[in-house]
Amino acid sequence: MLKALAGFIVGIVVIGLTGWMLMPQLMFSERVSPFGMEETVARIQHNIQNTGNGWALSGLRNPARAVQGDGGNVLPVLMIEACSTQYSKPILKEDTVRFLSILMPCKISIYKKNDGKVYIGTMNAGLMGKMFGPMVGEVMGKVAADQKKFLHFDPNTPAPKMITPAIPASGASIPSLGGGGGC
Repeated sequence: MLKALAGFIVGIVVIGLTGWMLMPQLMFSERVSPFGMEETVARIQHNIQNTGNGWALSGLRNPARAVQGDGGNVLPVLMIEACSTQYSKPILKEDTVRFLSILMPCKISIYKKNDGKVYIGTMNAGLMGKMFGPMVGEVMGKVAADQKKFLHFDPNTPAPKMITPAIPASGASIPSLGGGGGC
C-alpha cells in the first residue's frame, strides 16, 4: 500500500514538473520569418487587414526604442497590435472574464536575434482560452484560427508597404493604425 501511494505521489510530481517545463513552449510559439523585419511586419499587417472578422490594426510599438534611448544596445523588436471587436465584445461584456482585457489587443512580436534571423513570436490563443471556460475557449479558438491567417505568407505576392502611425503634433496622442481604434 505504501509503495502504491509513493508511486502515485512521484507520478503526480513528475507530471507537474513536466507541465511546468513545457508550459512556455505550449503557451508561446516562435518561428523564423522568411523575410526581413519591415517586410515581415508589413505582410502581417496586411494579412490582419484582409482576414475579416472585424480585425483592425490598433498599434505598432517599438519596445526596443525605449531601451536604446536609455543607452541599452538591443536588437530590433516591433510589436503589431490588432483587435477584433467581434471577439473582444463577448469577453468584455462578462464580469467574470473581463480581467482578460489585459490580453487585448492581440500582439504579434517581430524581432531579430543574434543569429541575424528575424523571428515571429505569438501567444497560443487557443490554449490560453481553454483555461478560462467554454465561452472564452470558443472565442479564443476563433482568434487562434485567424492568427494562423495573419502568419500565412505567399512569397509570390509582392511585399506591401509597412503601415506606420503618423507622428502626432507635440503633445498629441499617437493615433491608432486602423479603423478599430484599439479594443
